[in-house]
Amino acid sequence: MQLKHYTKEFKYNWKLAAPVMLGMLGHTFVSFVDNIMVGQLGTAELAAVSLGNSFMFIAMSLGIGFSTAITPLIAEADAAKNFKIGKSYFKHGLFLCTILGILLFGLVFFAKPLMYLMQQPEEVVVLAIPYLDLVAVSLIPLIVFQGFKQFSDGLSMTKYPMYATLLGNLVNIGLNYLLIFGKFGFPELGIVGAAYGTLASRIIMLGYLWFLLKQNHVSQHYVSQIKLFVLQKTILKKILNLGMPSAMQMFFEVAIFTAAIWLSGLLGKNPQAANQIALNLASMTFMVAMGLSVAAMIRVGNQKGLKQYKELRRIAFSIFLFGFLFAVSFALLFLVFHKQLPKLYLDHNDVINALDNKEVLEIASKLLLVAAVFQISDSIQVVFLGALRGLQDVKIPMLFIFIAYWVVGFPVSWFLGKADVYGSIGIWIGLLSGLTVAAILLYIRFNYLTKRLIKLEIK
Repeated sequence: MQLKHYTKEFKYNWKLAAPVMLGMLGHTFVSFVDNIMVGQLGTAELAAVSLGNSFMFIAMSLGIGFSTAITPLIAEADAAKNFKIGKSYFKHGLFLCTILGILLFGLVFFAKPLMYLMQQPEEVVVLAIPYLDLVAVSLIPLIVFQGFKQFSDGLSMTKYPMYATLLGNLVNIGLNYLLIFGKFGFPELGIVGAAYGTLASRIIMLGYLWFLLKQNHVSQHYVSQIKLFVLQKTILKKILNLGMPSAMQMFFEVAIFTAAIWLSGLLGKNPQAANQIALNLASMTFMVAMGLSVAAMIRVGNQKGLKQYKELRRIAFSIFLFGFLFAVSFALLFLVFHKQLPKLYLDHNDVINALDNKEVLEIASKLLLVAAVFQISDSIQVVFLGALRGLQDVKIPMLFIFIAYWVVGFPVSWFLGKADVYGSIGIWIGLLSGLTVAAILLYIRFNYLTKRLIKLEIK
């Protein structure tokens, strides 16, 4: 097939994916802003936010991963023009997201004592605990927001979650400025001020997205008169069967990056702070790939509903090609600016912490070189994972991801990440290994399934 058969899809793929990218970047930007503002207080505070957020990332991965089950179901129902089943999927998905948000809050809140058992720097743990108390509460509105977001994405209405996330970011930036540094008569709360900003922004995001969906003539009937406790076991079971493996997929991936934070903590507060800087920058470029992954999920789900499997495969590969081009661009960006980008996060006029800051910048700049290489693997694996979710194939990919990250990636990170081996660089080589294996396995799975579906279509 000629290249133009794939590139002609770029415009529509971008139309779908760009709002998702901006929305996902918005989630990461909350962390980015927190890191930059908290980084002005010192490396211990930056490491504390990193440690606190490591618990949050695990919980968020389960909640966000579970909520992705809603998108392909809504996309399939929308393509088949079946409003009744679409609303039922949304209602049941929203109910499950609410319950999960409450459970995850409890999990994080009561997991705080684990920090003392993880051999993390004590000054970091003392700062992280009050921060985590507040941020844990924000899991409830965040996971409910994800239920609305994935529903909106399933209807190909990807702009509304973007608008809500951008508003949330503005609120977060404003409150951070007022509460971290105590401006305009507000109390100076340090990193606890960042936690208040995150909590408030997530509540506002949820309320604004619901408001926008209520105003739209297409979505208003879905989000109105929801009898949340009138439930069907068959629908709950279907969403759970899709949602739980999807949650575990994201959990396995996020958990290995979280393990990188903890392994960095064993090396000291400066390696942990450097890891947080590099991870935050890599997360921002990853959100572009995530946007394309959601576009793949939506479009593959639509084509599945229409039973057009040749088109499904062509469209999926067009998104893969689009993602690959972005990944190469980001890889070049990290290679060229690996020394300059980490400087955004620290106060260069801080004489007291000058030596710590210098060490953090040196480590972070080296980590970005590894991050440049894994941009390509990361993009490939997440786009094909989105396409497989669109096919509602989640259990085998879950197994593949576990193998890639925890049978291959983590042992490499643990062995090479010791202080007497390669340290921080070794941890990130393990991440690169896991992402590469995941990309290969997920490509093989998608290739196999789509070829089989096309053969059945021909027969």
